[in-house]
Amino acid sequence: MNIINPFVIEREFLAPRALLWRVQTQAEHLQNWLSPAGFHSIHAEMDFREGGRYFYGIQGPNGLQMWALQQFVEIVPEKRIVHLQSFSDKEGALSRHPMAPSWPSYMHVTATYEDTTSGTTTYTISWKPHESDALGISTFDGARAGMQAGFEGTFVKLDAYLHELQRK
Repeated sequence: MNIINPFVIEREFLAPRALLWRVQTQAEHLQNWLSPAGFHSIHAEMDFREGGRYFYGIQGPNGLQMWALQQFVEIVPEKRIVHLQSFSDKEGALSRHPMAPSWPSYMHVTATYEDTTSGTTTYTISWKPHESDALGISTFDGARAGMQAGFEGTFVKLDAYLHELQRK
């Protein structure tokens, strides 16, 4: 039995938990920030409930399009979201990672939200391969630096978006 060490990233956001939750659970907000640096949203469709999904597409440099699904497994309002993440085609059917064909078909993702004593929110996200073969796990393990950089770029966008909302 292989033990898989999850990829975990934690970030403190200068926003109340209710706001951070809202911008991560509504398509009209997600499309404003959920993509790595250099990418932008081209589709956002949300059915936010256990058993529901978030289907989205992003476009990057040279017109590269990537499509993905989040299938919600568990939702504890303003505390935790558990979902299975996968790549998809533009119709929403399962597909492989466009740049890493050996990437696991599904990732098990847990996101948690915690208040801090200073009025900010600590957001922690944990990713690990779900029902993957050894090659998928190896591909995942070899991509940790890229995942770190990708999330950092995405979090810069999220910080800016939260700041913009709180100025209004």
